Amino acid sequence: MGNTNSEKEKLAVANNYKNWKKWGPYLAERQWGTVREDYSQHGEAWEYIDHDKARSNAYRWGEEGIGGFCDSREILCLAPAFWNGKDPILKERLFGLTNNQGNHGEDVKELYFHQLSTPTHTYNKYLYKYPQNEFPYTDLVNNNRRSREETEFELLDSNAFKDNAYFDCYIEYAKAGIDDILMKITVVNRASTDASIHVLPHIWFRNFWKHNTRHPRPNMESVANNVILTKSSRNGDYYFYHQHGEQLFCENETNNERIYNVPSEYEYVKDGINNHVVNGESTVNPNKIGTKAAIWYKFDLKAGEEKSINLRLSNIALENPWADFEMLFEQKKQECEAFYNETINEKIPEAHRAIAKSAFSGLLWTKQFYYFNIHKWLFGGTEETPANRTNPRNFSWQHLNNRHIISMPDKWEYPWYAAWDLAFHMASFVEIDPYFAKQQLLLVLQESYMHPNGQIPAYEWNFSDVNPPVHSWAVWHVYEKDKVRTGKADTPFLEKAFQKLLINFTWWVNQKDTSGTDLFEGGFLGLDNIGVFDRNHMPEGIKKMQQADATSWMAMFSLNMLRMSLELAKTNKIYEEVSAKFFRHFLNIAWAMHHIGKKDISLWDDEDNFYYDVVEMSNGKTERLRVRSLVGVIPMFAVEIMHKDLFDELKDFRRRANEIIRTRPDLASLISNLDKFNEDGNFLFSIMRGFRLEHLLKRLLDENEFLSEFGIRSLSKFHKDHPFVFNNSHQIQYEPGESRSAMFGGNSNWRGPIWMPLNYMIIQSLRKYYTFYGPTYVYEFPTGSGNKLNLKEIANELSKRLIKLFERNEEGKFQYHADDHEKHFAKDEHFRNEHFFYEFFDGDNGKGLGASHQTGWTALIANLILELEDNS
Repeated sequence: MGNTNSEKEKLAVANNYKNWKKWGPYLAERQWGTVREDYSQHGEAWEYIDHDKARSNAYRWGEEGIGGFCDSREILCLAPAFWNGKDPILKERLFGLTNNQGNHGEDVKELYFHQLSTPTHTYNKYLYKYPQNEFPYTDLVNNNRRSREETEFELLDSNAFKDNAYFDCYIEYAKAGIDDILMKITVVNRASTDASIHVLPHIWFRNFWKHNTRHPRPNMESVANNVILTKSSRNGDYYFYHQHGEQLFCENETNNERIYNVPSEYEYVKDGINNHVVNGESTVNPNKIGTKAAIWYKFDLKAGEEKSINLRLSNIALENPWADFEMLFEQKKQECEAFYNETINEKIPEAHRAIAKSAFSGLLWTKQFYYFNIHKWLFGGTEETPANRTNPRNFSWQHLNNRHIISMPDKWEYPWYAAWDLAFHMASFVEIDPYFAKQQLLLVLQESYMHPNGQIPAYEWNFSDVNPPVHSWAVWHVYEKDKVRTGKADTPFLEKAFQKLLINFTWWVNQKDTSGTDLFEGGFLGLDNIGVFDRNHMPEGIKKMQQADATSWMAMFSLNMLRMSLELAKTNKIYEEVSAKFFRHFLNIAWAMHHIGKKDISLWDDEDNFYYDVVEMSNGKTERLRVRSLVGVIPMFAVEIMHKDLFDELKDFRRRANEIIRTRPDLASLISNLDKFNEDGNFLFSIMRGFRLEHLLKRLLDENEFLSEFGIRSLSKFHKDHPFVFNNSHQIQYEPGESRSAMFGGNSNWRGPIWMPLNYMIIQSLRKYYTFYGPTYVYEFPTGSGNKLNLKEIANELSKRLIKLFERNEEGKFQYHADDHEKHFAKDEHFRNEHFFYEFFDGDNGKGLGASHQTGWTALIANLILELEDNS
């Protein structure tokens, strides 16, 4: 394995975390303020360990850092810290506002970029921009005490970067071997005057010994002026080589005096290095031993000058760790470039190639070691005192024991997995690391994740929340993409996933179809306040709500399961029987959507030609909630194309399906007839027959409704001048940017904006419809323009609008910057080429909003770029 000489070769043997993936950027960017670390009585996670306490409080479940690296069990961690000589603390961790401080919820207030990464992390590069003036911690908090009507106050709105008085801090890693990690930190003075900076590369052990007596306390010690030896029973010995610099040691233990006002158990505690460097205190161990250490450098840099620090962590003693250092770094950089040159089609324009490479790299950087054992968290582990909690969060998830590398939505804003986010991540991951994509999808279906009742865990704030059932879609998407790439079907993966998804499907049927009528409810289903009210807590007077989106998601789930079972039946005929089950489920759901209650109310409104939620009132009245939102667009996702050869091959399924149709022709009339296929031999399975699709597209492609210059809005612009009002007390109105409603907490933002995952699913659905209807089936694009395009061309045009978000506008900035900070993003060469990946985008001007590093689902922009080339 040590002789593999390309990223593709390394990836082929990196199917576990004992070889090339053993080390990676698995460190969180925020461990403070998480549910895992919350041991407060009333569940006040954001306040229990905040940013100020973080430097002094040893964590229980994980670690954090800026551009950090660690092994796959997070035993040993690497990350730099910086100090400009003016800040009150070392810059060891990224700063941001809590959910309670920000006028639009939690928000990181730093400038950093995940520049590059290979799938095996043999080369990684990260850029952190650090002000030379005192970091404006207080100003950022005070100036964000704004109303929801106002925009957020950002770091660049302060004077922190005035006159370009900042450092560019590049953090790079390269692997000489599986356990031989090269680290390079380069600082550049971007100011026009001289400036000084302190750089402190840190190495430390996660505090695992305090909670697990099976493992003795590790230690690290100075064995030479330029070598620190770390020793642990869990991962053996590692030598940390450095050039020059002063070694500083302390313990990764809580400063009890500062946090709890009681004596500390150890003399040299977690914040010892910080207090020594910043305040000159005698808080580092003069014997140069501990469980946390740093190498202290101070650089005086002239204007424009740069200096680098080379470091190396190896599990073997090296006679000269620097002899091949630069050569190895250059080699790994070239391997990284070669990988992306091979992965991203050379026919794609260079600017688009750069977007895709940045998206994939950000996706790879946001992997994280995620450790959370709910039973221990609730009741205490070895030598732990159980927390005194009034209302323990996630109490019914005591089986959940997570300790894996997991793809995160955003390692600062959302440093915890979210099930439906993760499904979208894997749609992108399959393009660069199919094994990881499959492994992650199976991971959350394992018995230590999935609830015994079959529910997939949502996210750590509430594992019982209900996310849309997109896992099956992701499994089939990854399976198909992987089969095309490799020419080989990974049937074991598909079968494993299918068996577990059967359990999850049963949970949905039993728990979310309470009346047994194939109409489903799932609360907000990730769409936050797109609805008129919180669908988890409906207003008085509503007896039941039939959700167009929940029911449509389940129709899609049924189709996904049908398609998977038919694929599996090709090699195992037993699956033909279960295929018939899902065929019947799909038909039942399609029928139920148009026959609600005794009055046969339909979710489809023939007057508006749109799908709406339907509420059944306590007084017997039934009413549609006429809100034109993505809720009514989701039915188009329930579409699948199947070739007649499949049915000819699977005769038992064909017989069973025909029997269902013979006995219930009213069901079959709602979808394409099994006797009708197109000239290519394809059948269309879809909730939406031709005329419904045609009418839906009229609204979807109308620039006065859903169609924006930059993609599909989540709420029709119709509601800007025509708010929807329910019972004179609940109103919904189009807002292009951040929501002014606090319905789902500070960062509930889904009215009006454009977000990548559902736009991607719209485009994917259109491509499937095109496969059936072909090039002669045309629509106006945009509606009313007279310009006719087929469905493939419409999908391409929507892709181009979304890609436009990441292209430069007339001012020279990427469009998602909109009117922000033109001086930097349009004109500064050290800013203008760096990409952010926002959570969502303004429905009118495309400005990026929400989390700024959500290469989780926003990495789908890379898929759009690749697929646009394939479909051009």
